[in-house]
Amino acid sequence: MPMVTRKLRDPDVNPCLSESDASTRCMDENNYDKERCSAYFLKYRSCRKFWHSIMLQRRQSGVKPPMPTAAERAEILGAMGKMPY
Repeated sequence: MPMVTRKLRDPDVNPCLSESDASTRCMDENNYDKERCSAYFLKYRSCRKFWHSIMLQRRQSGVKPPMPTAAERAEILGAMGKMPY
């Protein structure tokens, strides 16, 4: 597996891995009809926007690493009580 692919499949690096997999699975199941999978695309886009804003806040605050690890993301989502996206 190429290094870029391994990096994108790493849950510590990609916070929206499950949303990405769901949209890909939807496209596979629906013969690549984008209209049928628009809800999955919107959820993925919302996920990316949410975690990007978290990353920017952490970067501005000087927190390292800018993207929280998978365990930290689970804590953040647990503290919110519900999925923000």
